Amino acid sequence: MSRIAVVGGDGIGPEVVQTGMRVLRAVAEGDPALDLEFTEFPWGCEYYLENGRMMPEDGIEVLSGFDALYLGAVGWPTVPDHVSLWQLLIPIRRNFDQYVNLRPARLLRGVESPLRKPGVLDVTVVRENTEGEYSDSGGRLFAGTPREVAIQDSVFTRHGLERIIRYAFDLAGTRRGRLTGATKSNGISITMPFFDEVFREVSEEYSDIEASLMHADALAARLVLDPESFDVVVGSNLLGDILSEVTAAVSGAIGIAPSANLNPEGDYPSLFEPIHGSAPDIAGKGVANPTGAIWAGAMMLDHLGYDAAGRRIVEALETTLESGTKTGDLGGSAKMDEVTEAVIERLRG
Repeated sequence: MSRIAVVGGDGIGPEVVQTGMRVLRAVAEGDPALDLEFTEFPWGCEYYLENGRMMPEDGIEVLSGFDALYLGAVGWPTVPDHVSLWQLLIPIRRNFDQYVNLRPARLLRGVESPLRKPGVLDVTVVRENTEGEYSDSGGRLFAGTPREVAIQDSVFTRHGLERIIRYAFDLAGTRRGRLTGATKSNGISITMPFFDEVFREVSEEYSDIEASLMHADALAARLVLDPESFDVVVGSNLLGDILSEVTAAVSGAIGIAPSANLNPEGDYPSLFEPIHGSAPDIAGKGVANPTGAIWAGAMMLDHLGYDAAGRRIVEALETTLESGTKTGDLGGSAKMDEVTEAVIERLRG
């Protein structure tokens, strides 16, 4: 049995994660080897407004007993974003050493890219997930005065860089053999040259991989103009975050894209989620795109060793989209539940 902790979160998060669980249960019906047990936790911004924290003090300890974590989305207008992120998702990533943020993007059948000539779009962004620019290091001086100063430090370690870059090289070796490192060493004079140095050092171990460094701004432009030329992209916490939003957008819509927060060694549970936000403006309307959450569920099955079931979900999802059953953000007219039912019908058929 695989025990999965479910945190719906906020806005459309609970809606999409429920659709994802329905799909996961449906694929398990036809596979006696696939035994999933879900436990839901009501953590998020509503919990924060009632209790003054995003999850209980023992939240990390509670989650540590699960095989995987499944998250909807976090964020609400009445709770500052830095509170919602730093009291839930980032503590999970860091306490469970989920140092790989894996964000695949490809043009699914039945989905149109906003690009005029998208070509073959199949790019995976590997984002460093526990340090870098998203480090809680720094502070503010003379707050509320004309002398106010805010300092935020970026923290890059050789250990952190080597393991994320090596993971990206290994991944490229299973795909088309091309890796691009996202840098900004022409403007950021300490951490980014360090990233470049480690990238080049690690690349010497992988003579079979076509490896190169590219400035992140030029890389973002090339992802739009010529996405077909990329295979795997590896970047720091901030650059990887931004570039994966670009790849999601060129693949059709932010609502499509899934992500995995991985502890590759399996010492701790990994977390799976769509990359879209909580979208408070459409919460409760039943129009959210469930694709990202469903695909993230398939990635979770892959991670747990149920590769065939994960592939079945993605195939059913693509066939559904190809048939024209898709939400408004993809140019369709279907509601979230209609897309979900169509996917489940194909899994059961």
